[in-house]
Amino acid sequence: MLVSIVIPCYNSQDSLRKVVELTMAEFEKFDGYDVDFFLVDDCSPDDTYGTIKQLASEYPCVHGYTLMRNFGQHNGLMCGLNHADGDLIMGMDDDLQTHPSQIPALLDMMATGDYDVVYGVFKEHANGAVKNFTSWLNTVTARILLDRPKDVESSNYWLITSQLRDQVVQYKNYNPYIQALFGRMTKRIGNVEVEHHKREQGTSNYTLGKLVKLWLSYFNYTVLPLRILSVVGVAAAVFGVLFALYVIIHKILVPDVPAGWSSLICILTFFFGLILLALGIIGEYLANLVLPANGTPQFIVRGSTDDERARE
Repeated sequence: MLVSIVIPCYNSQDSLRKVVELTMAEFEKFDGYDVDFFLVDDCSPDDTYGTIKQLASEYPCVHGYTLMRNFGQHNGLMCGLNHADGDLIMGMDDDLQTHPSQIPALLDMMATGDYDVVYGVFKEHANGAVKNFTSWLNTVTARILLDRPKDVESSNYWLITSQLRDQVVQYKNYNPYIQALFGRMTKRIGNVEVEHHKREQGTSNYTLGKLVKLWLSYFNYTVLPLRILSVVGVAAAVFGVLFALYVIIHKILVPDVPAGWSSLICILTFFFGLILLALGIIGEYLANLVLPANGTPQFIVRGSTDDERARE
């Protein structure tokens, strides 16, 4: 059985070789499994693609791609999934936090035949307090917006069947979120505990802006924010009517009451804020319609090691 490893790469010239070689060494321990790699350089400023090309020249099972600009981690995953052709496909990070030593746990659970997706979930996180908080917030948000079951956790360490992969790559929206696509397409999702290792080099490539962009990608998979806005709008309208009645009655009972300029400004500011929030959310939905309609691609491959091999 062939297992294709898909790794989106960014600023990983110093760690990528170790990831690949440790993974290959792990698979040498298994009977009945072969492995190949699909490494996608997301337009790294360092020599990540140079490392990928060197690995591809040494190991025929390594396939590398470099993108024309920085599209983001999940777009890089989509590029790898579009090329991976294994019986099983595994997603890993390029920094050894999703460590190759934990691969047997995912393979053993998938071998039961009960799952289309197996996530390696971490008993303890090796990140800092801020990253752990954003991960927790992301989990809670996904559970609410994506209707994810409480007993299911997701991570960047996953194993899927080729059947699920064939469905995922049909999704062509420019702003994909891989875990949301898995949850949309199957309910046969399993979790297995794995160890979360510390990053060996560098720091996380996720800035606050990238985290916000990832969070906004949830809007591709849910209409819950629009429904919440509808409820808030109705509640605000009811509040406005009741407040108007209160002002009229109070003015009748106490004619000399002074006009409430400050309270009026506060109310106007509050409701204008709600209107702008609503417009922003609606704008996200419109962008998710307009950009795909304009042909905005998920990724553009500048070059690949497969092409270079073919020219040799």
